[in-house]
Amino acid sequence: MTIKIVAFGIAKEIIGMSEMELEMATASSTIGELRKNLEHDFPAFTSLASLKFAVKESYQSEAFELNNGDEVVILPPVSGG
Repeated sequence: MTIKIVAFGIAKEIIGMSEMELEMATASSTIGELRKNLEHDFPAFTSLASLKFAVKESYQSEAFELNNGDEVVILPPVSGG
């Protein structure tokens, strides 16, 4: 299954690009499994306090089932003042 990743902020810096395609090992995967893959491929993700994931313009939980061709947006923690 192929997932399109769109990254912003520090997530973009960690990956080294704003968009990429990621091949998942199984035909059905969750956001949680995607997160583990990202942490394996890009260990800097493990140091982030929180990450939000959006699919189809809605935030999704780690249990959300991904489909082939889904676009997953990674939204890193936001700080501001």
